[in-house]
Amino acid sequence: MKIAIVHEWLDTWAGSEQVLAQMLQVFPDAELFAVVDFLAGAQRARLGGRTATTTFLQQLPWTRRHFRKYLPLMPLAIEQLDLRGYDLVISNSHAVAKGVITGPDQLHLCYCYSPPRYAWDMQDLYLGRGGWIRKYLLHRFRLWDVAAGQRPDLFFAISHFIAGRIEKCYRRAAEVLYPPLDTAWFTPGGERASHYFTHSRLVPYKRIDILVEAFRALPEQELRIAGEGPERARLERGAPGNVRFLGHLADEALREELRTARAFLFAAEEDFGLAPLEAQACGTPVIAYGRGGVWETLGQAPGCSFFTAQEPASIAVAVRAFEQAPSLPEAQVCRDNVLRFSEEQFRSAFRREVEAAWQAWRSRAQGNRQP
Repeated sequence: MKIAIVHEWLDTWAGSEQVLAQMLQVFPDAELFAVVDFLAGAQRARLGGRTATTTFLQQLPWTRRHFRKYLPLMPLAIEQLDLRGYDLVISNSHAVAKGVITGPDQLHLCYCYSPPRYAWDMQDLYLGRGGWIRKYLLHRFRLWDVAAGQRPDLFFAISHFIAGRIEKCYRRAAEVLYPPLDTAWFTPGGERASHYFTHSRLVPYKRIDILVEAFRALPEQELRIAGEGPERARLERGAPGNVRFLGHLADEALREELRTARAFLFAAEEDFGLAPLEAQACGTPVIAYGRGGVWETLGQAPGCSFFTAQEPASIAVAVRAFEQAPSLPEAQVCRDNVLRFSEEQFRSAFRREVEAAWQAWRSRAQGNRQP
């Protein structure tokens, strides 16, 4: 069986890249494709040094820094990938990878993080008032996205929350396969400090803005924010003195912050919510917005509390309630909940689901060939 894995784009290391690394461990002979590939050497080592076969966007001007601005061309680009000769195609998709074109003798499985947020229910967060040209381009992109959502033979969703969004946008059912967490790396350790912590890409839907505003009303508490993104300059300009921006943290420094923070804060309506699980794996309590994938994975977990509205006042109330608790939960109590998301569990489940889908598809194909 010849396998192709189609990733969205390779420019940094985040949740979908962690999943990709596990997919390549399960199927080490698979060939890798992506819209563009600008991954740094140290990060590429996590993929076994692999480089991806890319699209024509790789060669366009200013692509390395601004490839996301070529979104209107990405549907065309992904459709130009030549996947003939592969028996199984696995798309690892949150934007356009699911739109690859496959033939009747190829099985296409899509591991879907979400229908593109900026094209569907979070358009206003990304564009604000926006201009009519950008809104028209997103309208055209949505039309293509609906068509692309019919191309996979089977969807895997990262949560039941996302399975619901796939059904809403594409009218397709999806099986749920939770993504992996490196529980061998994210472990408890160190002394508990007094500050609160969050880490995230600094983009609008992560709602770091309301965390910053909440701590304006909590001058006696400190919030540390790790991560980079287009929102950083704006957020930092308006932040009160008890909010610190740490920028990008190396793996060891990030783990140390997760281990020692008084609690981890999370304000996004997230598809799965890997960062809060990393904090729990480090034995740290979580205070999060109680909707989406985070509620699905942590809603009943010890050491977690939730606020009900994406508003600074709601966050401030939750932090004050946390401060009034008689004691912090034990680190191991926090950690026990997330062991079910280990990389080993993911690899085993992913292999099992792919092999089952392959056998079912082969059986149907053989049945269709009977006279």
